[in-house]
Amino acid sequence: MKRPVVIGCCLWITGYVLALYSDLPWLTLTTSVLLLAAIFVILLLRLPGRQPLCALLLVGVACGYFEWTDQRNVTALLLPPQQQENPDGIEVTMLGRFSSPVTIDGDRASFTMEAASVRFQDHAFPLGGESVQVSLRLLAQAQQEVASAWRRGDAVTLSGTLRSPSPARNFGGFDYRRYLRLHHTHWLLSAKGVDQAQVEPAAARFGVVQLLRWNDELRGGLSRRMDLIFPAPQAGFMKSMLIGITDDLDPERFQQFSELGLTHILAISGLNVAVFLGVCFWSLRRLKLTKETAMRVCFWLLPFYILLTGASPSIVRAGLMAMVALYAARRGLTKDVLHSMAIVAWIMLLWNPYFLLDVSFQLSFLVTLGLILGVQSVNGLLEAWISSPLLRNTASITLVSQFVSFPVSIYYFNQFSLLSWLANAILVPVISLAVFPAGLAAVFAGLLYLPAGRGLGWLISLLNEGIFWTTDKLQQLHQFKLIWPSPSFAWIAFYYLVLVGIYGLWQRLSRGRIDEHPIRLERVQDRWTLNLPMWLSLALGVFLLLLWMGYSPERFERTGLVQFIDVGQGDAILIRTPYGRNLLIDGGGTITFRKAGETWKERKDPYEIGRKMLVPLLKKRGIHQLDLLVLSHEDTDHSGGLQAVIEQIPVKQFLFNGTYNPNAGIEKLFRTAINRQIPLLAGERSDWIQLDAATRLRVLYPFEETVRDAEIVQEQNEYSIVLLLEMLGTKWLFTGDIGKESELALLERMKDIAAECEPQPCEDASHRLDVLKIAHHGSKYSTSQEWLDYWQPRTAVISVGEGNLYGHPAADVVERLRMSGAQILRTDQMGEVQLEVRKEGIFSRVKIH
Repeated sequence: MKRPVVIGCCLWITGYVLALYSDLPWLTLTTSVLLLAAIFVILLLRLPGRQPLCALLLVGVACGYFEWTDQRNVTALLLPPQQQENPDGIEVTMLGRFSSPVTIDGDRASFTMEAASVRFQDHAFPLGGESVQVSLRLLAQAQQEVASAWRRGDAVTLSGTLRSPSPARNFGGFDYRRYLRLHHTHWLLSAKGVDQAQVEPAAARFGVVQLLRWNDELRGGLSRRMDLIFPAPQAGFMKSMLIGITDDLDPERFQQFSELGLTHILAISGLNVAVFLGVCFWSLRRLKLTKETAMRVCFWLLPFYILLTGASPSIVRAGLMAMVALYAARRGLTKDVLHSMAIVAWIMLLWNPYFLLDVSFQLSFLVTLGLILGVQSVNGLLEAWISSPLLRNTASITLVSQFVSFPVSIYYFNQFSLLSWLANAILVPVISLAVFPAGLAAVFAGLLYLPAGRGLGWLISLLNEGIFWTTDKLQQLHQFKLIWPSPSFAWIAFYYLVLVGIYGLWQRLSRGRIDEHPIRLERVQDRWTLNLPMWLSLALGVFLLLLWMGYSPERFERTGLVQFIDVGQGDAILIRTPYGRNLLIDGGGTITFRKAGETWKERKDPYEIGRKMLVPLLKKRGIHQLDLLVLSHEDTDHSGGLQAVIEQIPVKQFLFNGTYNPNAGIEKLFRTAINRQIPLLAGERSDWIQLDAATRLRVLYPFEETVRDAEIVQEQNEYSIVLLLEMLGTKWLFTGDIGKESELALLERMKDIAAECEPQPCEDASHRLDVLKIAHHGSKYSTSQEWLDYWQPRTAVISVGEGNLYGHPAADVVERLRMSGAQILRTDQMGEVQLEVRKEGIFSRVKIH
């Protein structure tokens, strides 16, 4: 058997995947040990058919090992009986120690705590070192300095509020509870003020904790030194690339690199390890050390480099592979890179099976595998077209890495730039051959003599300015950016199968290796032969068809879908019509309360609904463009998230209520829309607008005279756009935040129009609704009895934030809805609400049951 380690690693991964997508609780560590023993017996007895049987058993061993690991990943905390039904919001005191560095960002200090025990009032329970994620609110600027003095390993007693992490509240949304569980964390502890923490410095004893403390201090010291070496706008970029610290990286720069497929430049990976080893080996040889001694020194430097750069899965993979290669070279063993990669993958997956679910682990190993197997062969295939070896090698690496990483990239990031190959081909050589080694030299020089480091840093900044200029220009070409929905695992598997088929056929065709007996397809009446060019053309056709289907998997669906996205205390409603038109009504928003003199509270990368949650959801659902973007009114909880939307997703038309609320956010929103040449439509009562063959839309409110008489309006609720939608025979009303006054005015107008139609009934005389979006999040100032009596909704949807400070929805509003017989769906209790419109009727599903 060739490469048994590689085959074994593949079988081990297969076992993990089987454990992930099946419910086999009977598979435990005991089962794995028994199956492993059976493998040894079968191999020892040399039984016939032992290879496939052992392969099957090895899959079972891996499956059992993963199940055993997953079953043990549970909390040790047993809540008191009176608090088991509602585990959130429990006041506790925890004793333990810091298990991570303390990160200070504005008015928040965050860290991981290794909890030894927890005390509920008069009762204490042991936790045995369970990991707890802590968020500490800082009440004064001076507290930043206090919290920054805390170190990993220090003992801490902290009083605060204990709660469980939030699950995903939207379909396909980020699941914070699952994320923390994969890091063996099951609880969150929040506290206010450093006075709630009693910290005692740890005794200086050599061990793992002390080693990690030294590493934290070294990383912190290097970070501060790099702030002095490199210009302020570029220090975060260089920290990310050189030592893996991303806290100071400009979020907009990261977004830019992400859209161009350049995030691997910002992550420590094999490229960094190769350059680091190259610099170290060259330096050691200049010091007259022998080749063997230099390799030995490099081998022992690698673990420290892995720790220094943050020990992410990608750097661990690259560092361990380099260590295996150096060991093999020193021992004179056969150097098989594929074997080295399999050994490292196996070690990492045994250490932590959850690595398999880490995107950096997946991309790192996939791209490395592709480069190992494909670059040399693709080089040969390109030899006839590209004569320069350097250009040919660059093209081969770019093509292989792009094609191999494409499915995983769109699954997690839902975007791909057609200019990604160009950006990689231009920038990767510059950064790997110039910026990264020069950056290492600048840091080293700056540690010895700061002015020398600053001089090198200034020269590097010129290169970086050229890099940023290039990425700025490439990013501005919006027509080359494609948004992809997250593909299914079946689509991903088929993609790789077809890609391997194309590669094999192309290789055979280019080398002229045609079989003596060509493939024949026989029919009843005739017999004909397909040659290799035809097979290759067919494979390419299948590949293009696969991409076409993956880009718009819902293109042939003839159902409508209305999605009330849970954006907390706000509105965001995404509508997909039966013929593929996309509408977004409002975009939620994050409301911040800042007083004068509180700039210290501002965070480097604050949470913003549009950028952090809404836009990723739209991309994950394959929203290539919005045919109509509606801003019902200009309050922040409806408009705040739209800035990120129009920056990252093409918008054909923008409908707003025709007024203007002067503030920085709204000014920036409209200015961006104008710069992107998005038509701005002032909303006022209109006739029916046909969106597609099965959908039409009508603006009922505000009235023309209402908009004309009020240009600048700060109190926006009573000017909200009210939309009536008809889709596949169903009727929907979207109401923004209108109050009872606007409701009554609209009802009067509707009744006047109905009276004008008599004795003939109006076209829309039947005004009973299938779905009513309740105005103003269920506020007591909206949804009057007259309003409900007129519309008689079958279903009412309330978009409202969980545990909001306003008491929404009001109890009397909910009671009126119940008395009217409407089905009530609430985002605060159910998460996202999706209503699918079929010919048979409306079908609902909610995220949280």
